Amino acid sequence: MISSLKQPASFSHGSYFLTSRTNLVTPGCLPVLPSLRLPRISVVSLSKPLHIGAPPIERKRKELSTSIGCSAYEADRSEPVADARSESARKIKIGIYFATWWSLNVVFNIYNKKVLNAYPYPWLTSTLSLAAGSLIMLVSWALRIAETPKTDLEFWKSLFPVAVAHTIGHVAATVSMSKVAVSFTHIIKSGEPAFSVLVSRFILGETFPPAVYLSLIPIIGGCGLSALTELNFNMIVALNHVVSGYLRLLVDSEGFCLLVCFFMSMSKGFMGAMISNLAFVFRNIFSKKGMKGKSVSGMNYYACLSMLSLVILTPFAIAVEGPQMWAAGFQQAFSDIGPQIVWWMAAQSVFYHLYNQVSYMSLDEISPLTFSIGNTMKRISVIVSSIIIFQTPVQPVNALGAAIAVLGTFLYSQNYPPLCKEVKTGEARKLQLKRVKHGVLESGSRAKSALFTGALKTLIRMRNLHVIALFEPRISGIQADRTIRRIGLPNSYREEANGFSGGIWLLWDDHWHIEILETTSQYIHCRIWV
Repeated sequence: MISSLKQPASFSHGSYFLTSRTNLVTPGCLPVLPSLRLPRISVVSLSKPLHIGAPPIERKRKELSTSIGCSAYEADRSEPVADARSESARKIKIGIYFATWWSLNVVFNIYNKKVLNAYPYPWLTSTLSLAAGSLIMLVSWALRIAETPKTDLEFWKSLFPVAVAHTIGHVAATVSMSKVAVSFTHIIKSGEPAFSVLVSRFILGETFPPAVYLSLIPIIGGCGLSALTELNFNMIVALNHVVSGYLRLLVDSEGFCLLVCFFMSMSKGFMGAMISNLAFVFRNIFSKKGMKGKSVSGMNYYACLSMLSLVILTPFAIAVEGPQMWAAGFQQAFSDIGPQIVWWMAAQSVFYHLYNQVSYMSLDEISPLTFSIGNTMKRISVIVSSIIIFQTPVQPVNALGAAIAVLGTFLYSQNYPPLCKEVKTGEARKLQLKRVKHGVLESGSRAKSALFTGALKTLIRMRNLHVIALFEPRISGIQADRTIRRIGLPNSYREEANGFSGGIWLLWDDHWHIEILETTSQYIHCRIWV
């Protein structure tokens, strides 16, 4: 997407400049933002608005206007055939990512449940998963298969709270799956959006559109219905065992112990999934707050997260379970299953890392909204496949609850605004920007191109600019961080907003003023003046 501006353009040094009259009068209705006196080192006149972007080819110059409208190529309907082919190839690539992501996740859950059934030590199982991923990435970096990340102490400090939350969520989910069916754990984990909204609302003070709150009703209701029916079904099975097996005994100690153990197992399974939901919500919050602008790609970010989580988890795993329990349990599992248990443990560890790695790689190509939808569909594939493979008995009411919960999660992903307020398509509205100073505006998918990056590097070095960027479905946050890293801009701020078809870059210094008047799904209407 390349922005179209109602201004004549002249070209220079890989960028094109919007010319305007120097005696442009500032409209009285527009607020003049306070200016910051920065060094005036420039190759262009500072008395004219400046637009930075990849130059369009053979674009017709349009009439001069005091208002500058920035619109997507979709609005102009002038997208080249090459871009259309590139977009089709990108969609195929994303489809392959999604199919691989879901398949690897299904395989991991199957082997993970097999291991936990034969070797019920979830703390060690969780540790092995993180260890395998760490080893894979260390080998990849050593052999130069993957680019080695450049990190510093500040990066690891920012990553630490994320790793703590990730460790808690990972262990809690594994404990849950060791106690209850895989399908039940994932049904409860589909309620994670409810935790996200509640934490954001009551702890962070964020507000959401009514549609977001309404989408929580089917999520909470579906999870509650599934949990209740699962509990009732297993209670009936346990009570039937007690009554039918020991009718002649007044006090059935074995049956009673079985029932008590069942309730403890169910409570651990349910609470494990709930704790996992809460931990992953805080992981996402810490990640957003602490990792903005960090120079690590999605795959390497997850690798560093796994390594730090492994360091955190290992001493706790030893304290809770310990080598003696692990050795005794392995001997029992080896005698029951045979050498196959080793393959199961290795497979679940490797596939855990692979499915997470692919999910982070897909996040490099898509928006958080599309990623959340893919995550919803992933849960469906896991629930259905686990029911089929493990032949988990499912009551109609249980299946209905699962369907309602997943549907609610999908509706939530459609209505949840990452940082900006959600509006309906085509509806004009004010665009609320934070930390807006002065500057120029760039809109387009070429914001991540090498030409655009080079132009920004030169301009920022010569003009001491600050940057703010809004990103939409075509440009993910990780791609934004990559561009910012290539530019070499340490202090940047990024917003993610729904309703646009491409990214919006805003660059500011002390000589320009801008007011965003309104936006729709196709354009941004703004005024830029000196």
